[in-house]
Amino acid sequence: MHKTLVVTNDFPPRPGGIQAFLHNMALRLDPERLVVYASTWKRGREGAEATAAFDAEQPFTVVRDSTTMLLPTPGVTRRAVGLLREHGCTSVWFGAAAPLGLMAPALRKAGAERLVATTHGHEAGWAQLPAARQLLRRIGESTDTVTYLGEYTRSRIATALTPAAAGRMTQLPPGVDEKTFHPGSGGDEVRARLGLTDRPVVVCVSRLVPRKGQDTLILAMPRILAAEPDAVLLIVGGGPYEKDLRELARETGVAGSVRFTGSVPWSELPAHYGAGDVFAMPCRTRRGGLDVEGLGIVYLEASATGLPVVAGDSGGAPDAVLDGESGWVVRGGSVEEAAERIVVLLGDAELRRRMGERGRAWVEEKWRWDLLAEKLRALL
Repeated sequence: MHKTLVVTNDFPPRPGGIQAFLHNMALRLDPERLVVYASTWKRGREGAEATAAFDAEQPFTVVRDSTTMLLPTPGVTRRAVGLLREHGCTSVWFGAAAPLGLMAPALRKAGAERLVATTHGHEAGWAQLPAARQLLRRIGESTDTVTYLGEYTRSRIATALTPAAAGRMTQLPPGVDEKTFHPGSGGDEVRARLGLTDRPVVVCVSRLVPRKGQDTLILAMPRILAAEPDAVLLIVGGGPYEKDLRELARETGVAGSVRFTGSVPWSELPAHYGAGDVFAMPCRTRRGGLDVEGLGIVYLEASATGLPVVAGDSGGAPDAVLDGESGWVVRGGSVEEAAERIVVLLGDAELRRRMGERGRAWVEEKWRWDLLAEKLRALL
């Protein structure tokens, strides 16, 4: 029986977008034919208990390394080879190509017939650094295909690969669970709980880090409030930038119109999207192109929920928006452009409805998990 070994650092209960991507794909593959080799989330009793509880719930086999970060060392490579042979796996999926894809030659020698390496945003950064480019090149040469999220990441990563490896690249973006994210997801209850029932709400769901652009939204609030005095910015998520953002809201004089929810359980995210009238995350590229948005699955989740979106132009973010149809792409960091688009949307219910419906239809026709999992099955 054909079986697949997944080798990854990015797997729940460790939180994050790549982790959710891999888990959602794994759940849609045959559990009898899947073995996941992953790092441990975090050290200590609490981390171990959370990891063990999560693994016990999975329908497939999960094997954890004691380390919190798998690297392609001789020891890790030996263990991966041992698992491949023990479980009779004939294909390997590297959850993130860099750096684990460097184990591909050893796994090929041990009997792997198909090797698939998935790239995200960070490999696009690697492609700009001389030493890392060489490692990406080796990964491309030793795997059967390198997958990419969208045109931005493909164009960057392809420059580091041989022409033959670049020609074998295949698009494999994350998907959206359209049954979980939908227009009736419980937004009214969240609005009522937060006291926002009759107020226009701009929602941003994301980790709080500078690249995402929550600061741009806060700086845009005076312009938005001039047009819509009752508007509120709902910032959903936690992260290291929260203290700075709260201070910025105070300095800008809009603290009364900005709400921070902190981290929200995954099960409550659809309702928090649904609490908004407009979704906005004007992300920007930082650190000379090394800190870049790979795709921006949040825009698609918002579209599935029936919201128009305002996205930044960082990296692959525009790939997740039908510009002018499901929403608009603005220059990352441009307070003026973000404010202008948000004001137009808040003032036009018919436009919001039309863009929201177009985004929902696009998710259903292109971004459903079952369609993308079928593509992964074919690659493996």
